Order: sequence, then structure tokens, then C-alpha cells
Amino acid sequence: MRRYQAAVLGAMLALLTFFSTGCNKLKARNDLNEGVMAYKNAEFSHAVEYFQEAVNLDPTLLNARLYLATALTHQYVPDSQTPSNLQAGMRAVTAYQSVLTADPKNTNALGSIGNLYYEMHQFDLAKQYQEKLMQIEPGNPVPYNWVGLIDWEVCYKQQMTLRHDLKLQTPKNPKRPDILPPLPAKARRQLDHDIGPMVEEGINSLQKAIQLKPNYTNAYTYLNLMYRVRSDLETTPEARMADIDKANSLYQQALKLMKASGGASSG
Repeated sequence: MRRYQAAVLGAMLALLTFFSTGCNKLKARNDLNEGVMAYKNAEFSHAVEYFQEAVNLDPTLLNARLYLATALTHQYVPDSQTPSNLQAGMRAVTAYQSVLTADPKNTNALGSIGNLYYEMHQFDLAKQYQEKLMQIEPGNPVPYNWVGLIDWEVCYKQQMTLRHDLKLQTPKNPKRPDILPPLPAKARRQLDHDIGPMVEEGINSLQKAIQLKPNYTNAYTYLNLMYRVRSDLETTPEARMADIDKANSLYQQALKLMKASGGASSG
């Protein structure tokens, strides 16, 4: 009799668990729908609450995790370095990493984390996530463009800081504002040591983006800028001018593509 009662009790508990789980899943989907409505109305704080509750009720609901991360992203202000804003950015990153825990190859999450880290000026981490995206989607030109952009931003900052320190920011010939005075040999060698490999990586990555997408306006634009950085690393005037001429050609190609697309830059 006791065995029978225990079996009945176990069956009842299993049934209650089943119904409880089912109710939680239904409630989670209802919260997801409510969150989507709040999100569409730009009520991002309310959307976060609904999406978080949906995740709590049904951790397997991947869309709820994605929407939660996206809504949290809207609570972050790009490029602002205040502690509270960086915390908001990291909450969004953590939410996207939760998506990757469930789906390690989720390209939306990988790209979004890369973008967030870039906007938080954590360029090494931003590049790492774009490189992960490359591995999953080798035919996608966007992460290649991102790596080139990140490399340029880091290299350009060092280049311009050096020129500022040496007071070499003004062109000698007003008719050629694209040609700055050459760097002293010692400064050039140090700059080449510091950023040379990253410059070449950026150029190769942007060329790959253009190979995959020949009308990629942004890639042409940043490749032009990267060649201008590389011109400061060249050891001869001829090589330096070749980089500047290449940069000018790429810039004209970017303008041509932008004009053909009605002024919109392909991202």
C-alpha cells in the first residue's frame, strides 16, 4: 500500500510540475509579446522588464534573450565613457553572452558584442568578436571591414599623436593638403615598430572585404585612410607618394560608389 501511495504521489507531483512548466512557458511567451510591444514604442525600460521575466520563466526561449540584449543596448549611449554608461554597455554585453551560451554560433550576438566593445573603446575585444564572426561566416564582408576600421582607428590615433608632438600636422604645400611633411627617420622607425603589423593587417582585411563585396563603400573609404597611415611608414619618398596616390584613387572610388547609390554609404 505504501509503495502504491508513493507511486501515486510521485505521479501527482510530476503532473503538477508538467502543468507548472507549461504555464511558465505560456507566461514567458506572453511577456515576450508584451516586451516586443514596449520595444516598438521605444519604452525600453519596460521592455527590459518583460524580456527579463520571460527569460526567468523560460530560459530556453532564445528570442527573449536576444530581445533582452537588444533592449539593454538601447540603454547604452555610444562613446560615452562615464562609469554608469559603461555599466549599461556591459549589461548588454552580458545579455548577448547569455545568448552565446545557448547558441555559440549566433552571429547576431557575436556582431553586437563586437559593436558594443568598439563603442566602449575596447578595441582589442571588439576585434576578437569580429574575428569569431569571420570564422563562422568567412564569406561575410562586414567583420573584415570592422577589423580594418578598428586597426585604422588605433593606428591613426598613434600617428596623429606623434605628429602633434613633433608639430608636423600642417602640409607644406597648401595645394596638396593630402601630403604632410615626412617624419624624421627615428620617429618613423618607432612608429613602424608600434603600428606596422596592424597597418598591414588592416589593409589586408579591408581588401578582403572589397573582394567579397566589390561595391563596399565603407571598405574603400577606410582602405584609403589606412594607406595614408602607411605612407608615414615608408622608407623612400617614392613609396610614400605611391601610398598617397593609392589612397587618393580609393577615395575617388568611394565617392563614385556613394554617388551611384544615391549618397548612401554601404555599411
